[in-house]
This record gives sequence, structure tokens and C-alpha cells, in this order.
Amino acid sequence: FTSTQRGEGQGGGITLGIMQEALQQKALLYDKGGEEHYNVISAFIKSVRGSDPDAALYWLARMLEAGEDPLFILRRIIILASEDIGNADPRALQMAVSSLQAFQMVGMPEGRIILGQAVTYLATAPKSNASYLGTDAALAEVRKSGALEVPLHIRNAPTSLMKEMGYHAGYQYAHDFEGGYVQQEYLPEKLQGKKFYAPKGHGYEKNILERMAWLKGLKKR
Repeated sequence: FTSTQRGEGQGGGITLGIMQEALQQKALLYDKGGEEHYNVISAFIKSVRGSDPDAALYWLARMLEAGEDPLFILRRIIILASEDIGNADPRALQMAVSSLQAFQMVGMPEGRIILGQAVTYLATAPKSNASYLGTDAALAEVRKSGALEVPLHIRNAPTSLMKEMGYHAGYQYAHDFEGGYVQQEYLPEKLQGKKFYAPKGHGYEKNILERMAWLKGLKKR
């Protein structure tokens, strides 16, 4: 306690009010390696994911007031933009990365404004974890099936011997076809028809779904 705080009590003693104030100040200064640190960052991430900008700003303020490293928060924001928003709003990742760059140029205390803008944008953006789930599904498949052979027609053929072995034979260059698309297999033979990416039906992923349906229609022709 400071000498000023001691002087507020009778005879320089510590009053209940002073103790309560000191405990409140201590509560904000959480241990960055302790449980409360992870509780607060978890609450922050879940608030953004849950599209609650008010709660997200509150937990952001809690972290800043407790002395959390803003760069730690910004790194979490970048991950969140890709994991929880993804292609539902591709600008979210741009916003997150730009916020990190802007903060590095400005620093604190004005950097809090940049953090707040990024947080409110991400919290109110449409959400999708389809890219995140698709990536993990593809990784799981690779671990399960191993290193399956690359189809011959999409192999590079820089030498005559490779061409004689059938490398690159039959490959169709998509740009030579109308709409920049031609039906062609790209997955290993054992995985043909396998789907990893399943975009949601909202945000920009609605447009992606429509394009995928259009491509599927071309395949049936």
C-alpha cells in the first residue's frame, strides 16, 4: 500500500475500503502464466466467435488493463480470423494482419483503438470454420493413407525420360478452356471423389457454394 493509502485510515491504519480497493487492483494484474490469464483469453476468443462485440471489448479491456502484451492479443486475433471466420468474410484476416502492422507503427496507448476496431469487426463478421475443419480433415487423411502416388498427368516433366515415362501426359491446362475450367482428376486414385472442404451457406461462402455447384454442373456435362 502507498503512504497515501495508509493515511486515509484512522491513525494511518489500513481500512476495509483500502483493502478492497487493493484486492480489486491485484485481481486485474493477473499472472500471465496462471489460470486467470487463460480464462480471460478464452472468454475473449469465445465472445468474438459468438458474435458479441460488447463482451469481446470488455475482455479486451480486461487484458489491456492487466498489462497483457498487445502483440499476444493480436496474434490470437489473427488465428481467430482464419479459424472462426475464414472464407465467410475473407477480409477478416486482412483486417487482423493490418491491425498487427498498424499497431507496430503506432504502439500504445493509441494502439488500443486499432485493437478495438479489429475486435469489433471480427465479432460482427459472419462465421465459418469450414477451412479449418477441411485442413484438419486433409491432414488426418494423409496420416491415415500415407504418401499416395501423384497422378502421372499432373506430374512435372522437365526431362525427356520423364515424358517417356508418361509424366504430364494428358494434362489439360485449365486456362485453355471456357470459364477457365476443365473436368480433370487431381487427387490420388484411391481418394478420387473425396471431399474435405464443405463451405457454410452464409457470408461469402454462400458465393463459394454457388460456384462449386456451377463447377459440379460442368462435370456432369
